[in-house]
Amino acid sequence: MENRVIIVGAGPVGLMLAGEIRLGGADVVVYDKLPAPSGESRALGFTKRVAEIFDQRGLLSRLGTIRWGQNGHFGGVGIDLSALAENHRGVLGLPQSRTEELLTEWITGLGVTIRRGYAATRLTEDPDHVTVHFDGPEGAFEDTAAYVVGCDGGGSTIRTAAGIKAPGWEATRGMFMADITGAEVGQRPTGQRIPGGNMILSVSLGDGYYRILIHDKSLPPRLERPLTYEDVADAWQRMTGESLHHAQARWICHFDNAAGLATHYRKDRVLLAGDAAHHTPPLAGWGLSAGIQDAANLGWKLAAVLGGRAPETLLDSYHAERHPIGQQLLRDTHAASTLYLTGDELEPLRATLRELLAYPDAAHHLAGHVSGLTVRYDMETGQEQPHPLLGCRIDPGTEFTLEDGTRTRIAELLLDGRPLHLTAPGSASAQPLPDGWADRVTAVSATHTPGEGSSAAPLPETLLIRPDGYLAWAPPATGATDGQADAEGLGRALTRWFGPAAVTA
Repeated sequence: MENRVIIVGAGPVGLMLAGEIRLGGADVVVYDKLPAPSGESRALGFTKRVAEIFDQRGLLSRLGTIRWGQNGHFGGVGIDLSALAENHRGVLGLPQSRTEELLTEWITGLGVTIRRGYAATRLTEDPDHVTVHFDGPEGAFEDTAAYVVGCDGGGSTIRTAAGIKAPGWEATRGMFMADITGAEVGQRPTGQRIPGGNMILSVSLGDGYYRILIHDKSLPPRLERPLTYEDVADAWQRMTGESLHHAQARWICHFDNAAGLATHYRKDRVLLAGDAAHHTPPLAGWGLSAGIQDAANLGWKLAAVLGGRAPETLLDSYHAERHPIGQQLLRDTHAASTLYLTGDELEPLRATLRELLAYPDAAHHLAGHVSGLTVRYDMETGQEQPHPLLGCRIDPGTEFTLEDGTRTRIAELLLDGRPLHLTAPGSASAQPLPDGWADRVTAVSATHTPGEGSSAAPLPETLLIRPDGYLAWAPPATGATDGQADAEGLGRALTRWFGPAAVTA
């Protein structure tokens, strides 16, 4: 029973992580302090990269009809997404509760147990396992596993119990959020700046509901009494002159602008993901999206270690790869919030940024931050001229034709969560999958056939793609081939990411 993972927190990140671990063949259990899902939806969608991750697991199509954002921005400064060569548009207007429903259906179908009403209180760590202590429905309760992952939010009990610090900045202001019905609200999907460093946002959720968000500089970070809808309606009227007092709220929330980044995403047998690792104020679903990417990065690694296919040191790459992304998230959130929530004195900076974003390279750079498409990991191949796609995600819409004539996409080849070794048939320079890795890597022979929705960029004739969709190895971009060197390089990459070759008879 100890050769498994305990996840604390059944939000989108914890659920996604559980699915990734279970897909990799390892046992996992999820605990959450709430007796049932809250139904609240702080995030109303996710970035393009998260949509791709869901597509790679066959989940995107299960969401039903979704709405894709058409306008990009950074802190309210517009980005012309239509001018970019690649589609950076994310999903908008999708309640977080629906995303959680989908992920719950997925992981329960995989056999994952979710235990609700269990509040983690402390940890007991030993050299070969960790015990989590809970206050459960029937009192004190404990469970033991090889690893525990805290996905329990910005005030993470797991992070605190492990002694991991999360420095950042303290709260300086409060904010209100509500989903309301019974009133017509004008659309302000990217926000409307109000003089004095204030801002309001409103967007239709369908079925007569609207999400309103109020950034009022005068609101304190903490309230001395429970928030009421009258507080929210008063603040809205103060900002806009419009009364929403006659409306009804499905839920209301007060939050602040504090932020923090864990110093370590891993400490021995304790790991962190999502808000427990990088807590920021709600902003365009960035925090949720970064957390889903954490889960996609960590899940297959934990499963490989627990399954004995890879050494425990593989888990160190989780912090190495995702902590810099957390640093970038905090920087971007701080920058975007400053642009959003500062008065006219910052208009010269906004004007300068608008000028810069007229240049495609600058627009692509910031759009990549927002969409998550330009994340690149250091694969440490030692190649003098690595392929330009090395460490980047391979567009899951990239199309191939199998040797039997069937057309497929990268997303479909990654559905089972296994690494992918993809070679061009009949190529003299393609590197075959060496002996000893067929038990954990799927080898596919197929021809790149660009089509609608696919990447038209030239691809190397050998691709080693990790379960999270990132290119772990390809021949160097020299134009010339060295069969022996390429074979050795592929072997090193396979060993690094997926463990040593199995001994074959």
